[in-house]
Amino acid sequence: MNLNRLMALRKERNWSLQYVSDQLGMAKSTYAGYESGYRRPSLEAIAAMADLFHTSVDYILGRVDEPGTYTEPPNSQAEKMIDLNHLTNYTLSVDGRVLSEEEIRQFVAFIKTKWELEQPARSK
Repeated sequence: MNLNRLMALRKERNWSLQYVSDQLGMAKSTYAGYESGYRRPSLEAIAAMADLFHTSVDYILGRVDEPGTYTEPPNSQAEKMIDLNHLTNYTLSVDGRVLSEEEIRQFVAFIKTKWELEQPARSK
């Protein structure tokens, strides 16, 4: 496995170790162990990393030098779900006007507040 590729893929996206480990559903120390070579990932973990980074398993394993063609796994939510707390790779707009980082933060805060206000109503 090419350990430098995992780190490079993560850094290209400006993702933290915590963000990647959260997306993969594992402890930060586990994923950090994969990048450092201290741990060896399972086949399932390698496949999940390839999906997350939109690359091939062969590229992560160092078998090919090009990231290759990525194919979305069947029934994947990756394309459908975007975490609004991590929008560094996206530009959002409303009616053709690009939203600032502050406007995005305000939007996220609005939604969280709305959920909190709705929570007591749901329990009645």
